[in-house]
Amino acid sequence: MFPVLTPEQLSRAGGYGRKRSIDRGEVLLDVGYQNPRVFIVTEGRLEIVRPAGRSQDFVKELGPGQFTGEVGTLAGRPAFVRIRAVVPSEVTEIDREHLLSIVQTDSELSDILMRAFVLRRVELIARGLGDAVLVGSNHCAGTLRIREFLTRNNHPYSEIDLDRDADVQELLDRFKVSVEDVPVLICRGQVVLRNPTNQQIADCLGFNKAIDVTKARDLVIVGAGPSGLAAAVYGASEGLDVLVVESSAPGGQAGSSSKIENYLGFPTGISGNDLAARAYAQAQKFGAQVMVARAATRLICARKPYALGIDGAEQLPARAIIIATGAEYRKLAIDNLPRFEGAGVYYSATPMESQLCRGEEVIVVGGGNSAGQAAVFLARATKRVHMLVRSDDLAKSMSRYLIRRIEGHPSIALRLCTEAVALQGNGHLEKVTSRDTRTGEVQTHDIRHLFIMAGAVPNTRWLEGCVALDGKGFIKSGADLTQEDLASAHWPLARMPYLLETSLHGVFAVGDVRSGNLKRVASAYGNIGDGVPCVVDSYEQKHERCCSDHEEC
Repeated sequence: MFPVLTPEQLSRAGGYGRKRSIDRGEVLLDVGYQNPRVFIVTEGRLEIVRPAGRSQDFVKELGPGQFTGEVGTLAGRPAFVRIRAVVPSEVTEIDREHLLSIVQTDSELSDILMRAFVLRRVELIARGLGDAVLVGSNHCAGTLRIREFLTRNNHPYSEIDLDRDADVQELLDRFKVSVEDVPVLICRGQVVLRNPTNQQIADCLGFNKAIDVTKARDLVIVGAGPSGLAAAVYGASEGLDVLVVESSAPGGQAGSSSKIENYLGFPTGISGNDLAARAYAQAQKFGAQVMVARAATRLICARKPYALGIDGAEQLPARAIIIATGAEYRKLAIDNLPRFEGAGVYYSATPMESQLCRGEEVIVVGGGNSAGQAAVFLARATKRVHMLVRSDDLAKSMSRYLIRRIEGHPSIALRLCTEAVALQGNGHLEKVTSRDTRTGEVQTHDIRHLFIMAGAVPNTRWLEGCVALDGKGFIKSGADLTQEDLASAHWPLARMPYLLETSLHGVFAVGDVRSGNLKRVASAYGNIGDGVPCVVDSYEQKHERCCSDHEEC
């Protein structure tokens, strides 16, 4: 986490910044500072601390050759810590723009910096050394939502559990918070948010402050699932100015997967959240920006450049657009289902949810890979997993390795041709009723936790007829587009649309939102490698920016 640069590495890094002499006790960076930067110590010592009320938590002391910064520095997010000189010192100060130049052009320094930044963020999360305190209860759906939002955005925070912490009343009194206000998020020890929305949390913690929403981008990507993050990495590495708009957190549905074992290069598996975090850091390395907790509300396609309407009334101009909004799990046709969402009904299975149902029986609904991964993962911590599948054969929708694991697990009860039909409970789920579709037999179980991963519907409602869709609402692209589709859309070019291009020139569709998609993480990441050159090519054709030497261009 805290390597020491060699004299030669120090010399190279020094060319990207300016030298500063600082006095003993001088503060170089403080909590909440909106324009964080990196400081490399050339003489003296720096101390990194985290203010905590009237006291402070010691984090690290840095000597010559060591440097400050973490993943949030790349994104331009507010600082978590205070950095000050222990003795009279000299440092090289590097701003974000030049930091990005280092990690994009100097392979050796990039490896050192990126490894340290990622490991430091992991340590901040593990120690809860962030700028947010969550006050809530495991029995509160709002607490679970906020916890998931912060966790999936890899934002460090500390938590006070109302059910277990006897001293919590003192904190509530200090901020004039009643139990009815819970869950509560305290930002930077100053701002108190009572049951905030995800957007309010993002605004308070400064997730998007470094993003200029008025700037016309070469490429705007809607959705930060595997395909959207892949597009951001490939697009930014090709030199495009890339902005990703994500309604919740990076990772999409894959981000909620407990363990992915059939993705190339990870023989022991990797969680969806970890895979998304790596892709997110990689996108930031190449200069892509990611706006979180902001949803696309419409595509303005009648004029060029196109514009993306997002909640909050802003319009983001874009020369090219990639739609990667994915699909969301289909909800069960049960009238009172919304009452139990977050209070016994869940749409992801991560360590956070598994802690809530430890030692109990649970139900997983669904027959795809996500449902299979959830069942195997939950079986480690729960008493029994009942897996309800509408189909009569798992092989139609699930990978063989998962089927073998489910069939051979003593704690998983597989029930084919079965569906959940009713829920009961007072504030929290207490009973689940299921029905065998072959015999009509109905059973009610005393089960408090239901995980739903049953099919998916595309997130395309916001497109308002701008692009051609198939009969199920997925976006048609490439060879799937008929002459009628192109004529209806007034396709302006002699060539046919590219592989991932929609009926709207310069607008592309990738991942689960695209008609004919394979619904596999590897496919979502891999196919974009072919798609982004098409975006670049389309962009260059449209704006006549090709230079004489195409390779150099």
